[in-house]
Amino acid sequence: MKASKRRIRNSEHKGEIREKYKGIDPSEIEVIPANEDSDLDIENRKMKVAAYVRVSTQNDEQTSSFELQVNDFTKRINENPNWEFAGIYSDEGISGTELSHRAGMLSLIEDAKAGKVQLILVKSIARFARNVVDCLSIVQELKNYGVGVRFDENNLCTLGAEGTMLLTILATVAEEESRSKSFIMNWSVQRRFQNGIFLTPELLGYDNDEDGGLVINESEAETVKVIYYLYVNGWSSKEIADLLTDYQRETKLGNTEWKSSWITQIIDNERHCGDVLAHKTYTPDFKTHKAVKNDGKLPKYRKRDHHDAIISREVFNAAQIIRASAFYKRKKHALPVLSVVVDGALKGYVPIDRNWEGFSPEDYQKACESVQTVIEKEEYVQSGLKLNLNGYQRVSSHFFPSSDNLSLTISGGKMRFSTACLKKFEDVEYVELLINTVNNCIAIRPCESDNPNAIHWGRLKEDKWIVNSMSCRGLAKVIFSLMSWEDDGKYRFKGEFRSNGSDKLLLFELDEPVVSKTVEQVIVPEKDDEEQIVVQETVRVYPPSWGAGFGTPIVSITRGHLLSQQHYSGDWDVLRPAKVIEEMNALSSETLAELMKEAETIMEGWDLGYDRADDADE
Repeated sequence: MKASKRRIRNSEHKGEIREKYKGIDPSEIEVIPANEDSDLDIENRKMKVAAYVRVSTQNDEQTSSFELQVNDFTKRINENPNWEFAGIYSDEGISGTELSHRAGMLSLIEDAKAGKVQLILVKSIARFARNVVDCLSIVQELKNYGVGVRFDENNLCTLGAEGTMLLTILATVAEEESRSKSFIMNWSVQRRFQNGIFLTPELLGYDNDEDGGLVINESEAETVKVIYYLYVNGWSSKEIADLLTDYQRETKLGNTEWKSSWITQIIDNERHCGDVLAHKTYTPDFKTHKAVKNDGKLPKYRKRDHHDAIISREVFNAAQIIRASAFYKRKKHALPVLSVVVDGALKGYVPIDRNWEGFSPEDYQKACESVQTVIEKEEYVQSGLKLNLNGYQRVSSHFFPSSDNLSLTISGGKMRFSTACLKKFEDVEYVELLINTVNNCIAIRPCESDNPNAIHWGRLKEDKWIVNSMSCRGLAKVIFSLMSWEDDGKYRFKGEFRSNGSDKLLLFELDEPVVSKTVEQVIVPEKDDEEQIVVQETVRVYPPSWGAGFGTPIVSITRGHLLSQQHYSGDWDVLRPAKVIEEMNALSSETLAELMKEAETIMEGWDLGYDRADDADE
């Protein structure tokens, strides 16, 4: 009964609400309209008006746009009798994605806070800021001081009631446009590099021809030669900088006061020996535009003999060895030397420091070829086999993933062995890495911890092997150049374990790695008003030779080049020390003397920047 009465009361109450909201006769209500907040009001207000102008580059087209904006805003403000001209604030050749780089904008904000500006005219939101956070925070900060921003292109003024909401939407669109342009630009640059179309910025020692190619500037080339020749003869970068300052030699920008950092930049630039290495840096964040060193995050592109060289590749490589040695001296490491195993099972293999970048791939190739690399082998005899293996194939273990697989993975400048590799060597924590560029093979053998090339590839913890991930700048540089690979993606190499009594070896063939790569596909929309879609996908890439068959015929196994595929009948002598190749580890004393003499001859033709008579007076 009580529930029934409650339902009746609720129904009556709802009826009263419905009746109330039917309203009364509209003619009985007097409407007092709000003041219109329109651009007409702004045009007719007494205000201190300034304009903000920005272009992102300083080329001719952008310069003309800049001047047109300045002239247009100046004329508009001065022609309005209600407006007081408060100035033109500008940033020319500055990106709009980061506020901290824009001195003109920062100055405008400070003057607006001080009451010197009440309204700011801007061509568009993209000219004002392409960072949504910056754009909205600046507008809100100005609005707190009663200062408005008028965007011509969008017909939007932030003093209006709906201004902030519309600005949020439009600023987001502007940021996405900036992100899209950044992606398209990076995509375009990468495709240019892939097709051998390289950027050729100004470089000491060269001029640019009509096609943008590098042509030797003989006068500047003298400076470059002196820098390299003195450096390989033991002069420090500071000593060379002081000498060039004394002689008043000019940098590419015309400076005559040299810094030691400029010397090292010249020494590090491979273009002086005729090569080009592109994508050494990249910009990960389109908002900051800050370039960072490319440590393998993106592919690099090298073209040898791209243009005429000023110094030989031999001199360039020697200079890089000296530069790289500074790191080892600071770390108190022994300076690596080029050596090769001259006998035994690893004949022709060259020990390699995983982080040493002082030797070129050509150096390792010459070292491997300096000794006989053909390994004695015995013929494979099938007569004792009970099973006829004709028609059978040996299938790659990559098709059958297992924790027992022996593998070496190189990715992003780091290397890592599988746990199965460590287990094969039982209690060995330190190993030495060797490479044979003739057979395209890496070998691993046990070593002591004090070996200069020792790799601490893992450790035992509670009877379990813990694998270490290690940097491998030197190794990656050699094999990626040797095999003409891009240094992005993850490369996994299959290992083979071989032993003979107490001798133990791991061998990794470089010819057929399995590669995992992240690829991007740009889906272009059919309609102009739709956004592009970028799809990322991680794919596994297999060697092309696998497409012809499932495996390798068993009868051809013994015809391979690897030790793992042959019967070695001699003394394995796996731990045999490598022999240092004296003639390949530095420029000869005769060559150094010739380079020093040439540098002195060049400098004899230079005039000192100060009066030599001053020295005589002293």
